[in-house]
Amino acid sequence: MSELENVSAYLADNIIALRKRSELSQDKLAAKAGIPRSTLTNMESGGGNPSLTNLCKLAAALGVSIEELLSRPRNECSLLKADQVPIKMRSGGKVAVHKLMPDKVRGIEIDRIHLAQGSSMAGKPHLQGTKEYLVTLTGCVGVSVGGQNWEVDAGDVLAFPGDQKHGYRNLHRGPSEALSIVLPLPYPTP
Repeated sequence: MSELENVSAYLADNIIALRKRSELSQDKLAAKAGIPRSTLTNMESGGGNPSLTNLCKLAAALGVSIEELLSRPRNECSLLKADQVPIKMRSGGKVAVHKLMPDKVRGIEIDRIHLAQGSSMAGKPHLQGTKEYLVTLTGCVGVSVGGQNWEVDAGDVLAFPGDQKHGYRNLHRGPSEALSIVLPLPYPTP
């Protein structure tokens, strides 16, 4: 069975897990979403073909995206051993980017960046509306964002628009290491 054919099962499993995590009965979730309880029951059974409107209402009531409702359910816990962490070598092998998120979540990235002495790396602009937080763990990392330059010493945090052109440079006499966290910015509510 293809992943597309499993979407109804994924939807059912995700709704049940999210509803239980929120400690909501079917009646309470249906009321919160503004949909009939029978529609919710049908979705939780893996049957039917819910409308986009009902998926939007349900996602909003559960505080998740539609994509999360339809995605393959994730395990509650997962351990990624050090030797399993994907590493992307950049800048001629002088920069190692450790991809720390075992699950792919649109707009969110967490990377540990190891910069050898004298190395630099151009950053890749992230999705529009994201914000990047760079925490230097050891050494000193220079960050350029939109024509401005910042020196981020160990323990410092630099927050900047992740969708802007940016780059990193090791300013330390030895290796430097930093943690990059990219998050979607919440849309302002009226």
